[in-house]
This record gives sequence, structure tokens and C-alpha cells, in this order.
Amino acid sequence: MTIPAGPTGLDPKQTSFFQALNIQTKIVKSQVEIVNEVKVISQDEKISAGQAALLDKLKIRPFEYKMHIKCFLDGGKIYDAKVLAISPDVVLNIFNAAAQNVTALSLGSGYIVSCAVPHLVLNAFKNLAAASFSSGYSFPQAEALKAAAGSRPAAAAGASTAAAAAPVKEAEPEPEEDVDMGDLFGGDY
Repeated sequence: MTIPAGPTGLDPKQTSFFQALNIQTKIVKSQVEIVNEVKVISQDEKISAGQAALLDKLKIRPFEYKMHIKCFLDGGKIYDAKVLAISPDVVLNIFNAAAQNVTALSLGSGYIVSCAVPHLVLNAFKNLAAASFSSGYSFPQAEALKAAAGSRPAAAAGASTAAAAAPVKEAEPEPEEDVDMGDLFGGDY
């Protein structure tokens, strides 16, 4: 904190106060005037009583007080101050992660909860569309899906066409052989 050079508004009786702090002054028009700019205090330094009184007389209040919370007590439990820095985005991310876990548990266990229903409906539609494609029966949504699959990029289509052009050899069924069970029922009748 620096005090600029110029009039202070104080009466000439205060010159001894400035002299005690080694501040050069002069009296102009029955007021104390500071000759040179003076650095009174620096940040993070302890202030003497004389410096505080000088700033108070000049009505300069550069002080700022702040509490640094280390821990807090709530409901008989002590919590770290980091808890206070949680933003709504952090809470939403934690909630979304927990909701995804609940959905995954529901789908994996077969115990259906409301958050798993959209996944079940989508899987049911996929099964219905697959059955539609293999049976030849069609409905409008399956036709739209088939049209979207048919309009895929040419590079992907070329790769699948080459794979489809390769001859597919069907497996021949193996002939059944008679297996001798031995004398399973105790003799020939």
C-alpha cells in the first residue's frame, strides 16, 4: 500500500505523527501535505500500530480478511474442506455414473428397473428387425433400417461383396452309425 504525494486533509498538529514514521511532509494552506509517495505496507507483512493508525487517520482501508477453512463439523462428523468445493457438474457426473451402474446391474441380473427399459425396448426392436430380415416379413421401421443398411459407403459394400462372392461350401451331414450297446438288458430274447 502506497500513500500518494499530496494533501492529506490533516491539520498541522499531526506533523509529529508523520515524522515518527519517517514520512516527509510540508504544511500548505494549513494542511499537512506529503512530499513524496511513501510505501507504507506490503502484502503478507505484519503491520505495526503506527502504520495502522496512519492509514486510519487518512481513511485508507486496504485490509481484507479471509478465512481458510480446513475442516467443518456437520451432524457430529468432521469433514474435509474439499467437500465444499463440489460443483453441480461433479454431482451430476457422479449421479450419471451411479445410474449407469444401476442400469448395467439390472440388465445383467434380469431384475428390471425403469432405467433399463429403453435398453430392453431397443434390444427387442433389434430382435424383431432381425426376424423380419430372415423371414421376409416386413414392417415400415424394418424397411427404413434395411434401406439405411443398403446405402452404406461404397468401400464397406465392396469388402462385403468380395466376401459374399467367395464360394461357401456347405457341410455334409455325417451318416449315422449303428452303435453296439452290448448286452445292455441281460441277454438275447
